[in-house]
Amino acid sequence: MLQRFRKAGTVLGALIIVALAGTANAFDGQPTTSRSIGPEDLSPSEALRAGARQYYSGDKTAAISSLQYAAENGQPMAAWKLGEMYAHGDGVPEDDYKAFKYYSQIVREHGDDRPDAPDAPFVSSAFVALGSYYLNGIDGAVPKNEARARQIFTHAASYFGDADAQYHLGRMYQDKNSRMAVRWYNLAALKGHVGAQARLGETLYSLGTSEKKKARGLMWMTVARQQATGADSGWIHDMHEQYFAVSPEPVRQIARSLADGWIEQNRPDMLTAQQVQTQ
Repeated sequence: MLQRFRKAGTVLGALIIVALAGTANAFDGQPTTSRSIGPEDLSPSEALRAGARQYYSGDKTAAISSLQYAAENGQPMAAWKLGEMYAHGDGVPEDDYKAFKYYSQIVREHGDDRPDAPDAPFVSSAFVALGSYYLNGIDGAVPKNEARARQIFTHAASYFGDADAQYHLGRMYQDKNSRMAVRWYNLAALKGHVGAQARLGETLYSLGTSEKKKARGLMWMTVARQQATGADSGWIHDMHEQYFAVSPEPVRQIARSLADGWIEQNRPDMLTAQQVQTQ
């Protein structure tokens, strides 16, 4: 399967489902007072549902109160959403350290939850976010710690099978241990992680000692280019152009054939879209 809809889509979809679930009359998405939520008002799961509804109805101030109560009482989905809001300044002032603390809470309390548990996508996403903070540091709050970042990514990549974590590990190993980089990139690429497909292709091409092996690398870059959108599209297109320009024609031909076969088998929706556009 392709990367679990991509993880961001999975967790956001789960939040939308929560928002549409059963309602509590006292928290119906309308603006609320700043009074703290307590057990006499809602259970933690009801507070999570209320917070999700309030968020998607545009009342993010009320959502914060509901989500905080849910997060403080064992709801990892609520803590994840608060982490995302603070990380991106979504309805609150951007604050990486507050985001870091929410992600840390999830990892501390739920890091050993089953990988097939309902909240697993949120837990693995928190691992990746936390690993990124350790990798880059937070000025004045969290020093860079590459060893800790690798440890966190490795747990998410191995235990949860998280494609983003596998990609980050590939990046960490790429200039130090190409074989390890290929291992992690390959796992993520097979899940449909476009960035990992491009980096896998780049690494395989550089390691390739024959036209067939270089074609395998160019194939993955071609697959990534055909799927790349948004922020990924620029660097992936540039990478593909760079390696395509220096490849002999036999390598190009093999790569095109392999890429077409991969797309046909794994992304038939792309072929359907192309046929509609040409009709």
